Amino acid sequence: MIYLIIAAGVMGMLFTFVKASWVKKQDIGTEKMKTIGDHISSGAMAFLKAEYKILSIFVASVAVLLMFKGANETTSNAFVALSFVVGALLSGLAGYLGMRIATRANVRTTNAARTSLNKALEVAFNGGAVMGLSVVGLGVLGLGVLFLVYNYFIGEAWGMTMVLNVISGFSLGASSIALFARVGGGIYTKAADVGADLVGKVEAGIPEDHPLNPATIADNVGDNVGDVAGMGADLFESFVGSILASMVLGAAFIGADAVKETFELGPVLLPLSLAAVGIVTSIIGALFVRTKEGGNPQTALNTGEFVAAALMVGASYFLITNMLPETWHTNSNTFHSNGVFWATIIGLVSGLLVGKITEYYTATNKKPVNSIVDKSMTGPATNIIGGLEVGMKSTAFPILVIAGAIMGAYYFAGLYGIAIAAVGMLANTGIQLAIDAYGPIADNAGGIAEMSELESEVRQRTDKLDAVGNTTAAVGKGFAIASAALTALALFSAFMQQANVETIDISQPNIIAGLFVGAMLPFLFSAMAMGAVGRAARAMIDEVRRQFRDIEPLKNALEVMRRHDGDVSNVTAEEQAILDAADGAAEYDKCVEISTNSSLREMVLPGLLAIIVPTVVGYVGGAEVLGGLLAGVTSAGVLMAIFQSNAGGAWDNAKKMIEEGVEIDGEEYGKGSDVHKAAVVGDTVGDPFKDTSGPSLNILLKLMSVVALVIAPSIAIDMDDVPTADVTDKNTIEITVNQAEGEQPATVETAITIVEPKERQATDLAVNTEATDKIIQPTEITTNRLQ
Repeated sequence: MIYLIIAAGVMGMLFTFVKASWVKKQDIGTEKMKTIGDHISSGAMAFLKAEYKILSIFVASVAVLLMFKGANETTSNAFVALSFVVGALLSGLAGYLGMRIATRANVRTTNAARTSLNKALEVAFNGGAVMGLSVVGLGVLGLGVLFLVYNYFIGEAWGMTMVLNVISGFSLGASSIALFARVGGGIYTKAADVGADLVGKVEAGIPEDHPLNPATIADNVGDNVGDVAGMGADLFESFVGSILASMVLGAAFIGADAVKETFELGPVLLPLSLAAVGIVTSIIGALFVRTKEGGNPQTALNTGEFVAAALMVGASYFLITNMLPETWHTNSNTFHSNGVFWATIIGLVSGLLVGKITEYYTATNKKPVNSIVDKSMTGPATNIIGGLEVGMKSTAFPILVIAGAIMGAYYFAGLYGIAIAAVGMLANTGIQLAIDAYGPIADNAGGIAEMSELESEVRQRTDKLDAVGNTTAAVGKGFAIASAALTALALFSAFMQQANVETIDISQPNIIAGLFVGAMLPFLFSAMAMGAVGRAARAMIDEVRRQFRDIEPLKNALEVMRRHDGDVSNVTAEEQAILDAADGAAEYDKCVEISTNSSLREMVLPGLLAIIVPTVVGYVGGAEVLGGLLAGVTSAGVLMAIFQSNAGGAWDNAKKMIEEGVEIDGEEYGKGSDVHKAAVVGDTVGDPFKDTSGPSLNILLKLMSVVALVIAPSIAIDMDDVPTADVTDKNTIEITVNQAEGEQPATVETAITIVEPKERQATDLAVNTEATDKIIQPTEITTNRLQ
């Protein structure tokens, strides 16, 4: 079974190489298109290179600490450092592969749009498929190989608990890289976007993708840095985190008799097996994505996704019923394989539901976005109030769906069911991420068409792809939040099991204190991310203004643009010469440099916050206080993530609706109007919401749970110290045993465990059961606690 799982990972990687080779063979277009594409590609890869250089120092430092920590624990060992490094490397590699192909697919999508809509869709989707299948292929491959090596070769004598504790380092490595990639990428893209929007659109009156705009290349680079590498790292981390949490919880079933008879490692390997089959179903679904000229790209993408989902349902039933016994018992609980199957279906359905709810609150021509358009009539202030209202309202239904999924999955299969629901939701990550990554490729393609000044029909085709891309991006963010919530809860459950935490009692003052501190962290984290975007954007705005002011050809060309309200179709020959002289005059590299340096500098503190806080709280306050912290950060973090992502998406699409032209109270409003300017301000406020702090919160709450899971062996509660009754000032404890009529008398001796001796002797302990009238009179009881 483990070799088949590894083979599925290899298959996923082979598919990505085939698709990457196909994309590279497509025609790149005109010389001008090639130049613009090279600018975007070199900027994106320069950012990744600089980011990975900084992260390599972080990875090496943490690996050394983990090695010493593991070497001094009885339930872990130094190999946890190797798992951490492998997780970090594969997460980084997934981002690199996705970014590299996305920055090659964008210009080829533009060129394909000169031929047909279907050809452009094919190029953009295949570029996204490389990202999607890289993530799932590397995730399954990494976890599969580590499990094989640790369980059957290096750690044959370790036992399953130690094997899984050591593998948990893999998830920590993936989570760490994901958070830095998300935060850094979000700061990069929004600094560029704010500069391109505020100075380009509002002040200069030119489109954000116009070649005269110095920030336009940085803006297009940012789409790849944030929405390709960032989203890829986010879902890679959710993917491996949900699998690992399920494996840890499944390990508790290994001793059950029925499990031994069927397949002893079945509950542990089931999550990996579901993920492996998800690779195959994603590949099959990807083959169904195609459309005709004049068709709807959204329908094509939905077809691929629904085919993969349907195949996954059938495959899940086959795997679960063959890898698990029909019924088994553990710790007085009864489980059924059909219950595990229904938990998987709950995960699949809830992911789709949250995505559709997100689409409703953020899509154009729907009531929530229309309300923001109407409020833009009275200026930026009411536009912002409207966006905040939509964002807050949008938290209700997704939270109810997630809460229902948690309760339903628990009802069918306990905590293992919740973890399996997260795996079910993420099983088709391959095609889901392919659809997500398609969005920024299509967005870039439209920008390249604008900068290359191609025919209007090309721009119409890329706009059609881009409009669908905006929807897929919003749905993808909703899916990422829902999966983050279930994954964090699964990791939280795994932490409680490994740390011997039975319950989180919020009536205890230290635990409620931890809960409040945890609930505060998403707000502090968001503030740090927002502040970083603000500082980076200010530097970008100053640079764009400087270029418009000091570069003479740009300054003259802007005068021509203003004279004709941005429409250059009726310019004179003299004015055209001025515009031609400004071609290439903008110093794009200066703006790329500002975004790169700012994002790398600003990403460090928020990233360290997520690692340091749970570590300090765990070692100082103990496992139960850390449990309170995790409960607080998970509940508040999910709400904040939904609010920010949906508010930002709604503001963005309200602006797009106005740009396309809207009628309000009988009047037509479009680009350049006061209503449009109000919407641009709202969109600028929403940009860091939806692309920086909102998506980064997904990773914050998962990373903190992973850190807790990794340090669990060090802070685990000693079960010998768990008191359940205090007999310091009572001579007799009465224990009542409920007994149904006709049953054999209860044996009370088995319900009593005398724990470690304390300093003073207690009086004799009398235990009386009315069922047998038997008196147990232990002598020399040297304890004051009864467990």
